[in-house]
Amino acid sequence: MPLTRNRHITATRQLVADQIFRPFQRFFRKEAASSILLIAATIMALIWTNSAIGETYHSFWHTEVSFSFGHFHINKTLVHWINDGFMSLFFFTVGLEIKREILVGELATPKKALLPVIAALGGMIVPGLIYALLNVGSSTISGWGVPVATDIAFALGAVAVFGRRLPVGLRIFLAAFAIADDLGAVVIIAIFYTKEIVWSYLFISLFLILGLAVANFLWIRWTIIYATLGLAVWFFVLGSGVHPTIAGVIVSLFVPARGRYDTDNFLQNVNKIMEKFECEEQSCGYSILLNEEHMHAVQALELACHDVETPLQRLMHALHPWVAFLILPFFAMGNTGLTFHGMVFSEMASNTVILGIVFGLVFGKPLGVILFSYLSVKTGIASLPQEVRWSHIFGGAMLGGIGFTMSLFLADLSFSDPQLLNYSRIAILAGSVLSALVGMSYLGFISASAPDEA
Repeated sequence: MPLTRNRHITATRQLVADQIFRPFQRFFRKEAASSILLIAATIMALIWTNSAIGETYHSFWHTEVSFSFGHFHINKTLVHWINDGFMSLFFFTVGLEIKREILVGELATPKKALLPVIAALGGMIVPGLIYALLNVGSSTISGWGVPVATDIAFALGAVAVFGRRLPVGLRIFLAAFAIADDLGAVVIIAIFYTKEIVWSYLFISLFLILGLAVANFLWIRWTIIYATLGLAVWFFVLGSGVHPTIAGVIVSLFVPARGRYDTDNFLQNVNKIMEKFECEEQSCGYSILLNEEHMHAVQALELACHDVETPLQRLMHALHPWVAFLILPFFAMGNTGLTFHGMVFSEMASNTVILGIVFGLVFGKPLGVILFSYLSVKTGIASLPQEVRWSHIFGGAMLGGIGFTMSLFLADLSFSDPQLLNYSRIAILAGSVLSALVGMSYLGFISASAPDEA
């Protein structure tokens, strides 16, 4: 009996660890693995647009897709459905991760949050200033937001290459820094890339958001309620003129972060349920098919896990695979299609859009991150993560120059001229690749050498 009891306790602890205490590890693995698909999608898009059938790329992604229901009608091209619709789901998952980090993660306390948040602020201000200085007085100044973003999938994927050779604190810092960077990008989109507002739609959106707040306040845990209201918020934000991806972040902030009961009650319930799995022989075998009590116990265990798991956690785990392995690769394929036909590379070398983005990503990002991080630590308002040295922060700052997904997204909002958009895509690819190569080379060097800093 004591042996069986110990086995039940061990199984319960393992269940709790799998269900509750490993969200960051799962998030990191999915984000890092998705970078491989992003690279493949980018290469396919480049080959497609520069091949003999390159014209089919634009005709395919600009195919109009319409939905009608009575008098309701919405018509957009395929690439706009991805950018305005499916990317809203990406920003929704980003918002869920931000909320989780603020509540219980690396942004939960001022001491933890300040370093990555301040680093992200510097990583946005300096690249934006570099671009603005190179394009001041020109219509291309609108692209200042392109080099301010960091692609979390590629950045974490680059760190994952080194495995245990780099401290865990660096991975957590980079993830928190990239998440704070994404939040900054959302604010930039909302403030600077909203051209015209239809106030009636916006007021309806605010009313629906109030409904989300009331549902959260009343402890309503049905995800279908939040999904329905969230979809309505997205539609009216889309009609208001504000970029609809903002709706994804706003809705995520109202998703409940508590289950029906706490972990102590969960453990008590699970222990009671596990006591029903008593078998006469040493092994129960496939008793679930034969023993009705065991079958009911499994169903009760499933219900207990569902009740302790928060809607926020459930949605994060359900949506991350779709976002990481489907939405982002499709976004990359639909937005990376740049053509090299007719380009004069000598002119590109002096183009201020290209120079502003490349310099902003390759030099501005690490400079801003390091400068602001150093000032925050030296003034005592923040501290370095455990086992993380300044050389690690410098390497992570270089990887912050991998803009890619978010930079492509902001470029699409910044430039309506096809040639400027093409130039911006070239610069984003060049700057991101250079940042990845330099950052990974530097981290590889310091991870192979003995620590020389306190």
